[in-house]
Amino acid sequence: MTIKKANEAQGRNIAKLAGLSTLALATMLVWSGAAHAQSAPTSDPAADKPQAVTPLAADDAAPPAIEQDRDDIVVTGTLLRGVAPTGTNVIGVSRDNILENGAASSNDLLASIPQIGNFGTVPAGGAAFGLPIVRPNIRNLGASGGTTTLVLLNGHRLVGAGVLQTSVDPSIIPPDVIDRVEVIPDGGSSIYGSDAIGGVINFITRKRFDGIGGNIRYGFADDYRTVDGNLTLGKDWGSGSLLVSYAYVWHDNILNRQRSYVSADNTQEGGLDLRSTTCFPGNVTVGATNYALPNFTANTTNRCEQNAYADLYPREERHSVFAALTQKLGEDVDFSMTAYFSRRDTTIMEAQGTLTGTVSAFNPYFHSITGELSQSVALSFSGALGNSLTSRQRFDSYGVTPGFAISLGHGWQLRAESNFGRSYNVVREAALNTTLASAALNGTTTATALNPYNPSASNPALLAAIADYENFGDATQELAEGRLILDGSLATLPGGDIKLAVGTEYHYENLASRISQDRRNAFTNAISSSVSRDVKSLFGELLVPIVGAGNGSPGLRGLQISGSVRYDSYNDVGGTTNPKVGVNYKPFDDLVIRGNYGTSFHAPSLADTTSTADSRAQILLFSPFLRPGDSPFNFLRPTIVLAGGNPDLKPERADTWSVGFDWTPRAISGLTVNVTYYNVKFKDAIGLAPFLLPTLYTDPNYKNFYILNPTLAQTQAAVGTLLLNGAPSLQSLYVGTSPYVLIDARRNNLGAVNTDGLDFNLSYVRKTGFGAISANFAGTYTLSRKSEAIAGGAFSDDLANGVGRFNFVATLGGKIYGVTARAAFNYKGGYPILGVAPQTRVGAFKTVDLFLGYDLAKTGPLKNTMLTLNVDNVFNQDPPYLNSSTGYTNGSTLGRLVSFGLRTKF
Repeated sequence: MTIKKANEAQGRNIAKLAGLSTLALATMLVWSGAAHAQSAPTSDPAADKPQAVTPLAADDAAPPAIEQDRDDIVVTGTLLRGVAPTGTNVIGVSRDNILENGAASSNDLLASIPQIGNFGTVPAGGAAFGLPIVRPNIRNLGASGGTTTLVLLNGHRLVGAGVLQTSVDPSIIPPDVIDRVEVIPDGGSSIYGSDAIGGVINFITRKRFDGIGGNIRYGFADDYRTVDGNLTLGKDWGSGSLLVSYAYVWHDNILNRQRSYVSADNTQEGGLDLRSTTCFPGNVTVGATNYALPNFTANTTNRCEQNAYADLYPREERHSVFAALTQKLGEDVDFSMTAYFSRRDTTIMEAQGTLTGTVSAFNPYFHSITGELSQSVALSFSGALGNSLTSRQRFDSYGVTPGFAISLGHGWQLRAESNFGRSYNVVREAALNTTLASAALNGTTTATALNPYNPSASNPALLAAIADYENFGDATQELAEGRLILDGSLATLPGGDIKLAVGTEYHYENLASRISQDRRNAFTNAISSSVSRDVKSLFGELLVPIVGAGNGSPGLRGLQISGSVRYDSYNDVGGTTNPKVGVNYKPFDDLVIRGNYGTSFHAPSLADTTSTADSRAQILLFSPFLRPGDSPFNFLRPTIVLAGGNPDLKPERADTWSVGFDWTPRAISGLTVNVTYYNVKFKDAIGLAPFLLPTLYTDPNYKNFYILNPTLAQTQAAVGTLLLNGAPSLQSLYVGTSPYVLIDARRNNLGAVNTDGLDFNLSYVRKTGFGAISANFAGTYTLSRKSEAIAGGAFSDDLANGVGRFNFVATLGGKIYGVTARAAFNYKGGYPILGVAPQTRVGAFKTVDLFLGYDLAKTGPLKNTMLTLNVDNVFNQDPPYLNSSTGYTNGSTLGRLVSFGLRTKF
């Protein structure tokens, strides 16, 4: 839509503004009231009108009558219309890239970008309610403590998903509705507020469509099938448009046993046999001697691939609906709105439960080997309850973003925007009642005792009771925002217009969650929590073009400076101010040198602070986390673990800066070269003390996170009013014994990450008489990365242990008449590792993907119809080997995946 810039009397414009802004604010108030909020602005300025950084596809082009003027475009990373963000590198994924990538999920699409942490993987959510979604993370900052990468849809925040976190699930956005993706790998809190430490990912959708379009695709790999499709209907009537799009995706699962590279037995590679000893049949230990079942063979051990029947990639089904409406309401007023609904059902096969413990002669099934009265046993329930446990998840979410753009004349515009979202999430993680199973090891009758040598021979009612258990979690999250942005030109200099944008917004969110670890559908002991927060913000941005076309000279063709600042006031974690400055310097017409500096932050989520759904004192009746050198008999003493959120968390923060250049040499038409140096200093990272590792005791920086041999008074003071899970009372832990250790495993502000490196992109496109050829080389190279486990501790060199330097994608493609082809080489760099002897290095993961498209006809009934073929991982490359219980790392793959598709529009 074009906003007419008429120079009419200001009085009439002000009158229009008063009436229409009242309407916009009333709309926001009505919606936010429904979401228990006041008026609500969104946290990002990318407008909800058609945005054009990459060319629109032909079927998306706006009709000439209302063609979007470049001066009205707001792009990612700025509040100002008609300009790109100053001093900042923007990584773009065009609609053509999306088609050629063949991604069935936005998560898969993001995994093709080298700067994003899950590059080179096949992203999949897990079954636990801790983090059941895929969280994109630019530069892998703060991966354990919430999101440091902001994900937007048309410049608006999305409602969170999950039970114990509030991160966005990108899979709610089907790739076919996306016009392009803009990624800014720089701090962005001066524009967007919280979360934009590593950068911003903005999914920009199609806004106009006239006709009916659709596609369907079928794919297969070894032991794997997938189907996805999309149907879009749209009407463009000149002054407005409406499109509605439905997408469906289904794929089945892949078990670990169906991929040879997933193995805990690494002996053929010169590594260790890390297979489990909790098997079926199991093992019995008497003294220092092990006896393999079922024959009680001395000095032998049964080993098994415990995770063989667990999913490498889970079964999933997704339904998505997206709609976009635009309409001119008058000469100077435009209305636009987008809405979406998404449902994802995931079924995950997990390893069957296991049990280790002590069985005594009181058990009627007890078999004495050497005359002993007790034995240690290790067993799996796979022979009695099946090879796998089946866990299920459902994630529903919807959102709507109505907004008005009002022309005030003289180039000024007011945008009144609102954003509302809601999600419902449920996770049913199958588990076994290990408390009952442990007690049954010492049952005294065949009705109550577990047969430790052959669990399937136990009482069926007892087995059913052990299997009747799950880790259940559900949550409802709501988001309501409202925003007013005024922007325009203050004055005109020889270098161009001085542009200003100022705005205010209000953000509200809530999280109502429930967790139960009990019998299925038994919620008597469930922990429920309902928390909320609101944020009030003020922000502004100024662009000053000191030198431009009007006053440029040789060596100084352009110079512009921008500054932005944002103040956010949280009702729970306080206020924060974050500035950013950017500079573009153009010494020649085909070269831009740019740089920026800013501060950013991530406010700890409601799930990490005031939500109490998982807050508890977890009592373990044994102590698996022993200090090195302590008596092994301490294993028989209880451990107390404080778990859950922490209301005293403070925001994660970062100082970020970058400098680079964009070169489009006139002498080589079609060539573009971009190189950017980045530097990030990230601190106050939210995470957990390493209570699973000896480091907890050996690193003095963690001394405040545990108490060895705590007294009852110390335990009572530390636990306070937290729910006890696993014991009737704290006093009971001091009857005949006492706790070995009390560990604070709640979320805390811990350490820091300092990293710098180079992002690069070399692109060449050349038109030919038969079509076009193109080549691209884009990626990132880490110069240094040092991390601090806890504030005050020493920094370690991550590049010397577990972090690769170099990720890139190299593509070569072309179009010959009606045939489009592209080959992509994906490289995820290897790295050195410590502590995994005899292995010292993990290899690089290198795959090749192919795309082929054929336009069936230029005219006639088959016009705009294309046949597509995608072959991912053409050479069926396995991910690199690691001497670990999984056998691989540094990437993942479904194997060679072949997909056939048909796309059409009429």
